Amino acid sequence: MTSTPSPPPPSAAALPAAVLPDATLPQPARRRPHMPRKFWIGAVIVGGYAVAALLAPVLAPADPMAQDVANRLADPGTNHLLGTDELGRDVFSRLVHGIRVDLMVGFLGAFFPLVVGTLLGALAGYLGGWADVVIMRITDLVQGFPVYILIIALVFALGPGIRTILIAFTAIAWVIYARIIRDAILRVRSLDYVQAARAAGIPHHRILLRHVIPNTIHQSVIYFTSDVLFAILAVAAFSFLGLGVPPPTPEWGSMIAEGQPYLRDQWWLAAAPGVAIVGIGLGLSLLGDGVDDRWRR
Repeated sequence: MTSTPSPPPPSAAALPAAVLPDATLPQPARRRPHMPRKFWIGAVIVGGYAVAALLAPVLAPADPMAQDVANRLADPGTNHLLGTDELGRDVFSRLVHGIRVDLMVGFLGAFFPLVVGTLLGALAGYLGGWADVVIMRITDLVQGFPVYILIIALVFALGPGIRTILIAFTAIAWVIYARIIRDAILRVRSLDYVQAARAAGIPHHRILLRHVIPNTIHQSVIYFTSDVLFAILAVAAFSFLGLGVPPPTPEWGSMIAEGQPYLRDQWWLAAAPGVAIVGIGLGLSLLGDGVDDRWRR
């Protein structure tokens, strides 16, 4: 007795949609959450400052160091958009060139602590043990001193200048990043993907750099935008007190100090750099809030 051969299974194209596997059904496209509007507003503001810093020699109508004593304290006009200071220097040119100094110091003054603090905090959180104890005790020691007092002491010890300010910021601000990244790594180091990487024999430095840090760095990035603003305000404050960028380099804090005696009649000498600081502060704040909102979604 011969058996009847079974018919071939119907193809996927012949099956009704109700019985098709999920993989053959058209799936709706997943919409990625967009960056909030505040992020783009902040990016435009900060980007405008960055472009002005790059094009400072083109945008500035005069040499920011050139003195014209015969034309000192001139009112704003066509020749000098923001007038001249007590030495006859063009205020607008000094304001534009000051973006280079303040933005560079602000970015590097936050970037170096970010790198140092992230590496040390990652070692403390991932390795634990004596590494965690030593690094955390050092952070406690640094945080035991008032920030501005410690920065002033370092500036007095090393002398005023941009390099001294960057060293002081790095020596102090790294502790915040170390604590942020350490706490984040303590939450993820026992997760499955980290344990699987360890079981696979991947070296610890590769696990940290390729798996752990990229998944825990977002809080440090958010804080970085605030730290840039702190560095800009700090260098402006120290320059105002004569401990920051030495003259005649154009810098916003020193410009405010130079214009302070003339607030009654030439108020724009101090107001212009003050408005510039407020503008970059607003842009950085919106940028950081936008990134925070995007990561919370």
